[in-house]
Amino acid sequence: MSKKVYIFLADGFEDIEGLTVVDLMRRAQIDIKTVSIKEIRDITTSHGIHMQTDLAFKETDFSDADMLVIPGGMPGTKYLGEYQPLCDLLTDFYKQGKKVAAICAAPTVFATLGFLEGRKATAYPSCMDGLKGAERSLDSVVIDGNVTTSRGLGTAVDFALSLIGQLLGEKTADEIAESVVYSRK
Repeated sequence: MSKKVYIFLADGFEDIEGLTVVDLMRRAQIDIKTVSIKEIRDITTSHGIHMQTDLAFKETDFSDADMLVIPGGMPGTKYLGEYQPLCDLLTDFYKQGKKVAAICAAPTVFATLGFLEGRKATAYPSCMDGLKGAERSLDSVVIDGNVTTSRGLGTAVDFALSLIGQLLGEKTADEIAESVVYSRK
């Protein structure tokens, strides 16, 4: 059975953190869709790359999702955290025990929503103070229950492979790592 993942993008998202997840998941045959939180599908990354997402938030039904992902970057993380329909979707998903994942500054959105209370989590170094209620970790990727967090651009491949491992098993994650000449720790 194919897995379905949605990754939410706002202007100013960190290119590598978002697109590494998309690239590696597609290599693993996971059906991942990029979703704009704007009315239109045009997004500009934090480094000025213009792109089109697969979908716009308001035209999408997320009931088939196995995982929801938010990348970091500024001001992308700020915009994601301010977009109430996304926060409501993430909260509903989280409360159902389904998998949510965030990298870099984006775990602070999870903290604001109360997802990290009493959980182990990580984030970009300057964002660690924003992990209210969490047991802060310096690990590159932290999985605590249905919540996965990661530190930043330098951990994007580890983050993506971890998500693949959670959805399809470690053997598949290892195969994808090998296919892109990446040594897993």
